[in-house]
Amino acid sequence: MRRRIFLAGAASFVPAMALADGSLVDGFGPIPAGTSLTIGDPAIQAALTLSGQLSALPFPVTWANIEGGPHVNEAIRAHAVDLGSGANVPPLWAHWTGLDVKIAAVWGRQDPLHHPIYRLGIAPGANVKTLADLRGKRIAYAPGQAQGLIVIRALAAAGLKPGDAQLIQMPSTTNVFVNALASRQVDVAPLGEVFVKRYLAGYGRDGATAIDHGLRDDINVLYGPTSTLQDPAKAAAAAAYVQLWARALAWINANPAAWTQGYYVQQQGLAPADARDLVQESGKALVPASWDEAIAQEQQIVQLLAPVSGQPVFDASTLFDRRFEPLAAAAFAKASGSIA
Repeated sequence: MRRRIFLAGAASFVPAMALADGSLVDGFGPIPAGTSLTIGDPAIQAALTLSGQLSALPFPVTWANIEGGPHVNEAIRAHAVDLGSGANVPPLWAHWTGLDVKIAAVWGRQDPLHHPIYRLGIAPGANVKTLADLRGKRIAYAPGQAQGLIVIRALAAAGLKPGDAQLIQMPSTTNVFVNALASRQVDVAPLGEVFVKRYLAGYGRDGATAIDHGLRDDINVLYGPTSTLQDPAKAAAAAAYVQLWARALAWINANPAAWTQGYYVQQQGLAPADARDLVQESGKALVPASWDEAIAQEQQIVQLLAPVSGQPVFDASTLFDRRFEPLAAAAFAKASGSIA
């Protein structure tokens, strides 16, 4: 299922790369007049708007209404986006499918094991209570996405190989996984928290359940085509955006009620109670001071997925543009200490 890319109108701002103290970011020059970026990052766009920080962008932005790594990869392939947000699997898949991309920012959760992004939805009657019970089960599998990685990692954690289960390939978009579970096309499917709630509310009376996988699944990235980050003008604009991106995450942490109402209720259409539960269960964002752990995990993912996907092993560190590493960390730390 292909998703259409909608572009919102660009807004013009003062084309300067100066920070609050008037200095320039180390390693980046000023943003030349006429430089702009197309960014697919709807949640951060909303946070910047709700926090009143959107006007601080020092260059014109065209916002692309795309979410998730597979859609970002599609947009990059179509030369329709400069930066986009997603989980940490799509950049690997981009590399394997011939897209030259680089990661410009990384974030996770402050308590990732207690605030997982996904749980394993279990179909009525499937009798899956632990990861060991995945043997022989029909499991919804979305290659190239974080949901697919969780399946492979969950099997490995149980001492199982992909061949020990029946992996049913299907897209993880909208309610596909929920419908597959409800109709018992599959026994197991990884579901984001919103979909877990919908699934259990709709089918719990029929015996639907969900279990925790016990694995860290929270690393997300901001990435784009290497050509964008190698262009001095666009790279300077990206450096400015990365700092506001980090400030937006700090604002979300400090303002859960405003974020819940403004984004999840008003923009995403969740019921207020569901939105509050989602924000509480999601925990707080963390922009790490070092990318070392994220890079190490990315390499582990490469080693795990390469043989399953028939792809070559490569050095995952080559995906990370570490010039941006200190920018987001410093901006997040400063904002976290100053936002009430």
